[in-house]
Amino acid sequence: MQPAIVLVSGGLDSATVAAIACRDGWDVHALSFDYGQRHLLELEAARRVVASLGIRHHAVLKIDLRGFGASALTAEIEVPKHRSAAAMGQGIPITYVPARNTIFLSFALAYAEVSGARDIFIGVNALDYSGYPDCRPEYIRAFEAMANLATRAAVERGERLQIHAPLMTLTKAGIIARGTELGLDYRLTLSCYDPAPPDLACGACDSCQLRRRGFAEAGVPDPTAYRAVGG
Repeated sequence: MQPAIVLVSGGLDSATVAAIACRDGWDVHALSFDYGQRHLLELEAARRVVASLGIRHHAVLKIDLRGFGASALTAEIEVPKHRSAAAMGQGIPITYVPARNTIFLSFALAYAEVSGARDIFIGVNALDYSGYPDCRPEYIRAFEAMANLATRAAVERGERLQIHAPLMTLTKAGIIARGTELGLDYRLTLSCYDPAPPDLACGACDSCQLRRRGFAEAGVPDPTAYRAVGG
């Protein structure tokens, strides 16, 4: 079993990626972040997912992106609710956290160096997503190219690092179907940007709406606990 770093937020997408990596025989080293996010409850979901998949290694790093703010997830800015599909398809929403995936992948790169991993898995998706610029395939290719200029393993030993984004071209329904085939229990996950304790999803933010639509289109019962129908 070769080691691989898998970014696990606790959401639906990253849980599916972790399940895929486990199925494919990788020695998964899960990596999660407490970055000052308002939906910190997702970390408990990450721990549940990691435990359910039998992953032995799980690092949770604390960094504070609230110092920069400028996002509804890291500042006192209202999370958009009840947006139409058309509205969600226009522009970059206020829930975008500046440079978040770049920061996360940089930490994953460091973890890969010290753990001997040459592979990093991330649950980005370019179809049913919220318009974030750091979820696009050209971004992933560019970061991978940069990473192979920046590591000792690549420079001294010619060991190339690869970033895997197995969900990149799947719809949310396709992602859910894939995870369901793998036996993933989506009740363990939390996708909501504005949850209420213990782990109730609002049902109305962009992430909740994409999740709800995905389950409906996949024909899979949605196991999510929502605060109220419609949010």
